[in-house]
Amino acid sequence: MRVLVVEDEVRLAEAITDGLSAEGFDVDAVHDGNDGLWRAREGSYDAIVLDVLLPGMNGYRVCKTLRDEGVWTPILILTAKDGEWDEAEALDTGADDFLSKPFSFVVLLARLRALFRRGAPPRPAVLELGPLRLDPGSRKVHHGDTEVALTAREFGLLEFLMRRDEAVASKPEILDHVWGMDFVGDPNIVEVYIGYLRKKLDQPFDTALIKTVRGAGYRLCAEGFAT
Repeated sequence: MRVLVVEDEVRLAEAITDGLSAEGFDVDAVHDGNDGLWRAREGSYDAIVLDVLLPGMNGYRVCKTLRDEGVWTPILILTAKDGEWDEAEALDTGADDFLSKPFSFVVLLARLRALFRRGAPPRPAVLELGPLRLDPGSRKVHHGDTEVALTAREFGLLEFLMRRDEAVASKPEILDHVWGMDFVGDPNIVEVYIGYLRKKLDQPFDTALIKTVRGAGYRLCAEGFAT
């Protein structure tokens, strides 16, 4: 089992990592909310142990952003706070479980095992458009009978376009839904990732599924050859 630990207290993160590794888990640890969000998006984890009070981006925002982007990895939130309101906020943002500091490693381990037995939250239905089939649960994409490997960001962009059902998606809409409303980088990143998708989904199959609508944005075309 692969576990991502996002905890800014370095000694605690090391203790959790050492303990889980001794139990046979494959563990990655980061100490910043932005780093944790990136790892969760780009990696393939069976669970995430997520602190609340993090530099860069707090754990609640990391959790909500992942859920909004369709990342369904089970999340166990750690916090130094206590009380029903903090627990409610953790669960309302999409966390699967909640554990207050200080905690016993034995309890943390039991909670993680319970998450593994429970599995991830219910996945959305498989999306289909023309020859494309996208499964949000397994995070797999097929073009006809061929599986196409996508990064987490490419997957999120394609999923958003498929959910538009051939309607045009503007660049601001794509940035808000795929990169998040707090994105402050170059908006031309959208064109870059559209190019990545075309190289993987159109060029190898001699199709034209991803259309640029000048002055408006992008859309998927089910027939793939419309002008």
